[in-house]
Amino acid sequence: MSAKKPRIAAAALSLAAVFALAACAPGGGGAEVAAPTNVSDDVAAAGDVTLKLSDFWGSAEEQWIEKLIAEFEAEYPNVTIDRTREDWGQLTSTLNLQLQDASGPDIASANNGWSSLGTLAKGNLVLNLDSYADLYGWNDKVPTTIARQNQFTTDFSAIGEGSWFATPVARASLIGVYYNADILKQLGLEAPTSLDELETDAAAIKAAGKVPFSYSGLDGNTAALLGLQSLYGSESDINDFVYGDPDVDAAATGLTQAATTLQDWNTKGWLAPNFEGLDYQTSLASYLDGDSVFRFEYTGALGLSGDQLNEFGYIQLPQAEGDSTVGVGAAPGAMVISAKSEHPDVAAAFLDFLMSEDASQAAVDLGLVPMLNADVTIPDVLSQKDEATATATLDTDDGYVPYFDWSSPTMLDVLSQNTQLLLAGKTTPDDFTKAVNADRDAFLAESGS
Repeated sequence: MSAKKPRIAAAALSLAAVFALAACAPGGGGAEVAAPTNVSDDVAAAGDVTLKLSDFWGSAEEQWIEKLIAEFEAEYPNVTIDRTREDWGQLTSTLNLQLQDASGPDIASANNGWSSLGTLAKGNLVLNLDSYADLYGWNDKVPTTIARQNQFTTDFSAIGEGSWFATPVARASLIGVYYNADILKQLGLEAPTSLDELETDAAAIKAAGKVPFSYSGLDGNTAALLGLQSLYGSESDINDFVYGDPDVDAAATGLTQAATTLQDWNTKGWLAPNFEGLDYQTSLASYLDGDSVFRFEYTGALGLSGDQLNEFGYIQLPQAEGDSTVGVGAAPGAMVISAKSEHPDVAAAFLDFLMSEDASQAAVDLGLVPMLNADVTIPDVLSQKDEATATATLDTDDGYVPYFDWSSPTMLDVLSQNTQLLLAGKTTPDDFTKAVNADRDAFLAESGS
């Protein structure tokens, strides 16, 4: 995810920090936490319960979680959810300590991947949720590509398979292409439905004297690279690489083709002028002011409101070859239950509620992107209709792929730095791919995966 997006703070953890928490795992002094077996969905029978929740959500996301807390408490008057909002960096860096404290949160929003969820699970600080997955039918409800983002083997030799240690929520963060519908209309162009059409439109936009793609290079923006990668790499290869399959290398994930395409676009002058000196926020503001037509971006990052909701649309492009759709996407947070929670059944019921149709509808009502539930009422505005269509397509195609930086704690830096070098002509797509392989393979070797 872009360095300007809060989720990425976890990726900045050093490799040493990742394994410091592993000392809590068996052999490092911690006691192994058994998965709950006798579980119940009878929340009302639990008596008076107070659950502590820690999350990082602000703005519309904060309104979403507060609305769902109120609805859950109304349905179960015996339950009180005591929510604490923390800065993302603070929560990520202290969650391991909070979960070791008996007075810590019962439920928290962690980050997926080894650098957060994996270390919490390996340290026996969060519950194995398999019994609740069976109780509530999560294996049927959640697309496998989303479920994998929350799973580890119980010996913690592999990510992306095995047992549930977290759950998603019923809203999504995707990478796709936003477009300025007004400018396309002025130029007599239709919104593209394929990569070929996107490039045809880009050429026409450039010929008309306008900028095809908004882009910032100062901070090593990877949204365009990862958005393109999902058009070339298969869902299975990208997932397997990120989840540590040593038999899949980065070239198989479409990374080289994505880097080649981005480099070609730069050569053709399709990226924003002087993008090398543009930071993320400046380029985003300029895009909203109409300085360019297309922008690879994370859903929700534009902060659209009012007339902008019909001025901008969103496209989840199908793959360059074939008719399937693959896209970077995840729930904005991996919800965990503390191993020390005295009320795991009630906590699990709340996590299930966060995946419900009501939770998806609440997301839509606040301008957020729904996931997991197709039967929601979408406002008649362009951007939200497009975003909802994208998640519905990815749900149906089971086409979600994780954020590529989850493949190692240092991968975000590798991607960002090599994207800058690529567009400066100081590395090649092949060498870029080799650097990514080297980083992931070094992590696998050090972790013993």
